[in-house]
Amino acid sequence: MRLHTFFRSSAAYRVRIGLNLKGLAAEMVPVHLRRNEQHSVDFARTNPQHFVPALEDGPAVLTQSLAILEYLEETHPEPPLLPPDPVGRARVRALALAIACDIHPLNNLRVLRYLQKDLALDEPARDAWARHWIEEGFAAIEAMLREGPAGAFCHGDAPTLADVCLVPQVANAHRVTTDLSPYPIIRRIDETCRGLPAFAAAAPGNQPDAE
Repeated sequence: MRLHTFFRSSAAYRVRIGLNLKGLAAEMVPVHLRRNEQHSVDFARTNPQHFVPALEDGPAVLTQSLAILEYLEETHPEPPLLPPDPVGRARVRALALAIACDIHPLNNLRVLRYLQKDLALDEPARDAWARHWIEEGFAAIEAMLREGPAGAFCHGDAPTLADVCLVPQVANAHRVTTDLSPYPIIRRIDETCRGLPAFAAAAPGNQPDAE
């Protein structure tokens, strides 16, 4: 396997965690987003969307982090990232999608660049934009976690797809100095996850392309 990644990419961070939880080794192929390497002709052949991550597994080239994680779940089912019951799987997917679809896209690099270059927002204004959507999303996720089954993680006592998505988004929240005190369950789960080797090894600062 080869994973096209960038150390600060939340989406690539998710896949790194998933690979580690599954005990799968992948060659890391850095794509420096801030230097626009994702727009190179070579990388466009790998992913026409110009996004990381992209996972090569033999002849297959997979894109979109959640699709990649579902692929890993189907091809390497142990340990599972989804609960055994349909309601539990739906809940975990809902938490993961609330992050990957509703929070993260509003504070990723291409959106922040648009705010800067096209709308002429300075860095404090861009950070305020990111914090607003993180806080709105985290408030909903905190409520969803409060109402769900008790456990060390987002859904019970083993990490799931929801935790794989949550930890990178908390890292993003710290990057723009989001006040996380209103979200004690999120903070507790994040701390628990980051204490696991699979999460720690996937962290941005532990990547070969870290700066």
